[in-house]
Amino acid sequence: MEAEKKHSSAVSNAGAWAMNVISSVGLIMANKQLMSPTGHAFAFATTLTGFHFCTTALIGLVSNATGYTTKKNVPLWELLWFSVVANTSITAMNLSLMLNSVGFYQISKLSMIPVVCFLEWLLNGKHYSSKVKMAVVVVVIGVGVCTVTDVKINAHGFLCACVAVLSTSLQQISIGSLQKKYSIGSFELLSQTAPIQALSLLLLGPFVDYFLTGKLLASYKISSAAFFFIVLSCSLAVFCNISQYLCIGRFSAVSFQVLGHMKTVCVLILGWMLFDSELTLKNILGMSIAVNGMIIYSWAVEGDKPMQYRKDATSDVKVVIKQVDGSSLLKDVELGKSQG
Repeated sequence: MEAEKKHSSAVSNAGAWAMNVISSVGLIMANKQLMSPTGHAFAFATTLTGFHFCTTALIGLVSNATGYTTKKNVPLWELLWFSVVANTSITAMNLSLMLNSVGFYQISKLSMIPVVCFLEWLLNGKHYSSKVKMAVVVVVIGVGVCTVTDVKINAHGFLCACVAVLSTSLQQISIGSLQKKYSIGSFELLSQTAPIQALSLLLLGPFVDYFLTGKLLASYKISSAAFFFIVLSCSLAVFCNISQYLCIGRFSAVSFQVLGHMKTVCVLILGWMLFDSELTLKNILGMSIAVNGMIIYSWAVEGDKPMQYRKDATSDVKVVIKQVDGSSLLKDVELGKSQG
């Protein structure tokens, strides 16, 4: 019975990761075709993200209305705080990409892994074994080798990158924290945060995009092909958003960051296959190092689980003593159960 449950959990975990990787890579490819000058030149990234969350919110509303999911009470101030952090992450990422070189932008994204580790330790008291730390370093080096090229830094770009890294790290940690704190499922949480993010991004997005690109959304002449890719992008974003919440809820923000770089590897390979992007020996070497780092990370995390279980079980042992005629009598010993 225990073996069947473990197998079922492993299949569910693999399914969640597969959904995230496939939907994320598909979303990147669709957006590349939609937003690139050689494609449909839809240069309004922040507004497009608003469309994504609007679609996600609509799916959540239908799900609640049909009884497929139930709405759980999460304080409004927590939802607003989360939405502010998440929208800051989106805006700061777009600004960072605009103001910095591609190389420094990639470095800032890589820095999220150690920042998430630090924040998990600072906010949640979480510690990592030397094996996990070593695996994280290997992944960072590998992805750095295959993605980082020119590195140019300026003051405004550096500030935006810092805000982007901090807000994105906080957002991903908050997803897991809110799910545990209120015993709420990934989709139930997403269906409550998505409407707030959609409303704010649709209101502010066109102004942010005008600042970034100098183009007005109202001046864009949409074609049937561009409309198709917008719909496709929104559809893939729903699966991407759901799987992100699902993965962080099941694992951790650090695991999501580390194993999430598999998407970077897939994007490089598909870019070479579909868009004739250059794939150099340096790219291949970096991808090989990154994939090996991910394998080491998975092994290290699995190796830490029995040790963590023993620690939790020992700390949760409760000795219940019942007073009988003024004397202490050992009545029962309850072994702590795993909380997963």
